[in-house]
Amino acid sequence: MVRLASPDGAQFEIYLHGAHVTSWKPAGGDERLFLSQVSEFQTGKAIRGGVPVIFPQFGSLGRLPKHGFVRTQAWELTSLGGDTESATAKFSLQDNHTTQLLWPHPFQLELMVLVGGERLELHLAVTNTGSQPFSYTAALHTYLRAENILATAIDGLHGIRFHDTVNRPTPADWVEMVQLNPEVHFPAEVDRVYYNVPKPVRVCEPGRSTCVTSLGFPDVVIWNPGPEKAARLADLEPDGYQRMVCVEAAITGTPVTLGPGEAWQGAQILSV
Repeated sequence: MVRLASPDGAQFEIYLHGAHVTSWKPAGGDERLFLSQVSEFQTGKAIRGGVPVIFPQFGSLGRLPKHGFVRTQAWELTSLGGDTESATAKFSLQDNHTTQLLWPHPFQLELMVLVGGERLELHLAVTNTGSQPFSYTAALHTYLRAENILATAIDGLHGIRFHDTVNRPTPADWVEMVQLNPEVHFPAEVDRVYYNVPKPVRVCEPGRSTCVTSLGFPDVVIWNPGPEKAARLADLEPDGYQRMVCVEAAITGTPVTLGPGEAWQGAQILSV
């Protein structure tokens, strides 16, 4: 695990396992990411909380394991840096024998994490290093810490089309709706994919807020498991759902296709 701090005291922690950010504290502030206290820190297991990197498949939208495979791979730390205002770390992952068995495409991923002042930036780059095109979906599956999920709301999604994966006739159905209420609230489980979100969204709590900006990722996923689903998650403490909300920068509606040698870049910026 790598722990970095900027000159003003902002800091983050990130594991080589999955290039997984597990902690972010703005300068002079408290922890802003949620990390399950019963998460399984084991080879082959994803960490519950923080910022998992999802690639090359979001969720179960394909034949790969849920959310792909890079969140359980060992990444390489390639550089550490910074200046008078920030600290940065860069990580990379290339295809290997394990990934080729699941997904037969050569690729390179690079994740750059920057912390400073009141912001955390995560920049993800995907390069097709093979001789054939490939398509993928992806996300930065960010778990934000909430003081009380019942007093938490998401602003900035009014009028946006979304798919509701909770209130649907069968597990195979996705119900398409439009966000009519000015805010998203969490009286029970919420699992929604918002498409082509044009502006930042804000997580609003009594006395504080977090702005979430996506660059290159067209979609935003909002998730909280609610009490019933949380009780079925072995790596989440029973009351953990009360203290978290996922606001994810995502590519879900339209996969990205990269030709040989082509690259894509996207980012998520958190600020308080």
